[in-house]
Amino acid sequence: MRLVRGDGGIFDVIAGGKKIFSKHEADRFPDEREILERLAGEGA
Repeated sequence: MRLVRGDGGIFDVIAGGKKIFSKHEADRFPDEREILERLAGEGA
């Protein structure tokens, strides 16, 4: 996993080439637990 700087407030979390969270789509930042659960669900 790596952090890639976005533009215009875009904050996406991508793991294994798949977007697992988008601040733009959710209209909020994720909490840590949410990201960890989604990563575990992807087998990461």
